[in-house]
Amino acid sequence: MSTNNINWTEVVKKEARGLNDADLGEVQEIQQEFVITKAGIVDKEVYSIPKNLAERYDGHNLWFNVSKEDAENLYKIKD
Repeated sequence: MSTNNINWTEVVKKEARGLNDADLGEVQEIQQEFVITKAGIVDKEVYSIPKNLAERYDGHNLWFNVSKEDAENLYKIKD
């Protein structure tokens, strides 16, 4: 599925999910090439996930074709 049919303004403040319903946090910001998400209550984890990994938006969740492990290893923004 193409990311062209995702209305990027609608996904801000929505949940981001990965493969196997992995919790990737809440969408905070949409940049030119990346979606910035933030997960956690106390220890916040911030991810910068490439837009081209977004598969679909169902009105509640923005779904990415990425595993939780890959998100942690490749897209987590280190403090």
